[in-house]
Amino acid sequence: MAEVDGQEKTEQPTNKKSEDSREKGEVAKSVEINSFVVFTAGLIILFLSQNFLGKNFYKLSYGIFNSLDSLSINKDNIQLYFIKWTIFIFESLAPVLLGICIFSVAASVSQVGFKFAWKAITPKALRFNAFANLKNLFFSSRSAIEILKAMIKLAIVVILSYSVIAKLIEQSMNLAELSVEEITEFMIKSSYTLVWRIGLVYALFAVVDFLYQKYKHHQNLMMTKQELKDELKQSEGDPLVKSRIRRLQMQSSKRRMLQDVSKANVVITNPTHFAVALKYDMKNDTAPRVVAKGVDAVAQRIKAIAVEHDVPLHEDRELARALFKSCKIGDEIPAQLFKAVAQILAYFFNLKKKKKKKSIV
Repeated sequence: MAEVDGQEKTEQPTNKKSEDSREKGEVAKSVEINSFVVFTAGLIILFLSQNFLGKNFYKLSYGIFNSLDSLSINKDNIQLYFIKWTIFIFESLAPVLLGICIFSVAASVSQVGFKFAWKAITPKALRFNAFANLKNLFFSSRSAIEILKAMIKLAIVVILSYSVIAKLIEQSMNLAELSVEEITEFMIKSSYTLVWRIGLVYALFAVVDFLYQKYKHHQNLMMTKQELKDELKQSEGDPLVKSRIRRLQMQSSKRRMLQDVSKANVVITNPTHFAVALKYDMKNDTAPRVVAKGVDAVAQRIKAIAVEHDVPLHEDRELARALFKSCKIGDEIPAQLFKAVAQILAYFFNLKKKKKKKSIV
């Protein structure tokens, strides 16, 4: 198994690793697939356009041979026939070449999808290093595998060609007895026999090479445990930074909570451990809400703020514990605690009204 800095690449590649590789143009792509498609598409296009090519060739040949008796070799004629040959080649081969290009692009897109990788064409100093490029070309494992594949493919093609041609040589002994049409049919049939067998070789190599390239690419993307940890840090953030952010958020939330204690109507306490501040707005709230709560030191701080702002304290051990456990800050109290809390709030609301009346008198 491959190693990086002494660590084995045992972890499966993440989606981010795959996307980064794709952005760099590093994908599982088989050249043999393209070769097979180009070879097959070329044959199909030539077969379908044989009438078109034959007519073009006939027109050009007829024009040349029909004017041989009056043809004079000079600069103007040479230029004229050069232009005619250029037009003939363009008209005849352009559709074939265009079709092959389209099939070649389609073969590439079908393997890796359509995505333009700018990083793959970005100039890099290493690409201009002749020594490094020669080393990769002649002394890398990839180049060795490509050379081996080419030799095997060439050997198979030669063996197939020899077996077909050897058989054709034996059969060609009887060609003298055949008509021109039969000889032409024999040549076409023999050519197609050779071509489709070579096509099968290309197809076999394409399938095997594509599977190998997928496997090789996957192995290259495998990650070490350290690489996986580093990527998680980058994608999710440094745990130390995240911890500090959470701590700051909790501190900010705590400050806001303590500020709301001054607006509470009552603070339900357990003498030493729990404190829950409640507020009830009869116009807007359907039930009292918990605006602050705390345990131990925070509870003592809530009680101190309450005393400072003349918010009444009410000691009830069981109710304080029940409110602390069942409610989050900002929540309305649960229905089963309505009666107990309502009695306490009613008591302090009435007490507050009495104080106001005495102050007026």
